[in-house]
Amino acid sequence: MRYFSLMTLKNFGMGKRSIEERVQEEAKCPVEALKTTNGMPCDPTFILGCAPCNVICSIIFQKRFEYHDQKFLHLMEILDEKVKILSSPWAQIYNLFPALVQYFPGHHHKLFKNCQVLHNFILGKVKEHQESLDPNNPKDLIDSFKWSRKRKKPQSEFTMEKLAYTVSDIFGAGIATTSTTLRYGLLLFLKHPEITDKIREEIDRVIGQNRSPCLKDRNSVPYTDAVIHEIERYTDLVPANLTHSVAQDTKFRQYLIPKGTTIIPLLTSVLYDKKEFPNPGQFDPGHFLDESGNLEKSDYFMPFSTG
Repeated sequence: MRYFSLMTLKNFGMGKRSIEERVQEEAKCPVEALKTTNGMPCDPTFILGCAPCNVICSIIFQKRFEYHDQKFLHLMEILDEKVKILSSPWAQIYNLFPALVQYFPGHHHKLFKNCQVLHNFILGKVKEHQESLDPNNPKDLIDSFKWSRKRKKPQSEFTMEKLAYTVSDIFGAGIATTSTTLRYGLLLFLKHPEITDKIREEIDRVIGQNRSPCLKDRNSVPYTDAVIHEIERYTDLVPANLTHSVAQDTKFRQYLIPKGTTIIPLLTSVLYDKKEFPNPGQFDPGHFLDESGNLEKSDYFMPFSTG
């Protein structure tokens, strides 16, 4: 399923209506929504969450929602509550001692309920695709899955349950990380107006104001690219990475880590490494720029995951 998901998303990235085009179209919506505030103070949390959620819905369901759509609002509420519960101290304890889950009361029971609601929502969307499948022109991830399922044997891993869990994982991985990074980015722009001015100057000079930016522009805006990297490094959004398991007995330095051992990578130790990033506690795009002002990549840049 992982290979299928990666290849399908890659193919959509190069298709007739690529992921880039979907992002460009959706990016206009939060801009218009923010314009309605007329420059008054506002909390952009909801708006910045809607945009990545709609991009994912477009890729998976071939459908975007209006921000006031009741089904969409309910979906956003479930996903937001899921992230809050998983980020709570109790959730971290349950991750370390999963046997406690069934014996103690708490918000984790609401989490299980919300996961089931999301599961049913996804299966409902799958059923809506039953009559519209065109094998020669899959429109979204669900169409691609159903076509692959037809070509495989019935006992293959391509089951509806696994599809629902895969889609749920994509929602979980793609929405909270993106929206939170955008929020932190806006806060950092407010705190560092001199950096904001440099970004604006570079974008106006290279892209202008008459079209949307695209991936082809990336090499031409190294400062903006460096700022995005630094936002993700400085924010350190997932300091204790998701738990991993050792696939085989592994020798690390003087230690032997047995197969099956749970490992929790601490990304903060990498993103705030003083040798790689001088003054790591300071927000500085120069951490990702060479002496010529070009983007300088770093093996220590792993803001969301490793392993």
